[in-house]
Amino acid sequence: MLVQFSIVPLGIGDSISKDVAEIIRLVDESGLPYRTNPMGTVMEGEWEDVMTLIRKCHEEVLRNASRVLTSITIDDRPGKPDRIIEKIKSVEKRLGREIKK
Repeated sequence: MLVQFSIVPLGIGDSISKDVAEIIRLVDESGLPYRTNPMGTVMEGEWEDVMTLIRKCHEEVLRNASRVLTSITIDDRPGKPDRIIEKIKSVEKRLGREIKK
């Protein structure tokens, strides 16, 4: 399944890049396929793996912030692997060109 998530620490000031960097470090170390963008991260994996990782990321950010907002969107389509890449390829095929990544 694909999961898009974002974690926003509150009460730490304007810059959250330090916390985002820590989240990406944890995601990278997990070994799960992922793509990050300016507004969140998409990763692919089994339910237990992705939810455990999101919880770990949430708890890590909560260590340094008095409040944390975590948003999660799930796209579950069993039997369709490599969806992070394949979904983009499908759109590019319909457009007849590559898109900005």
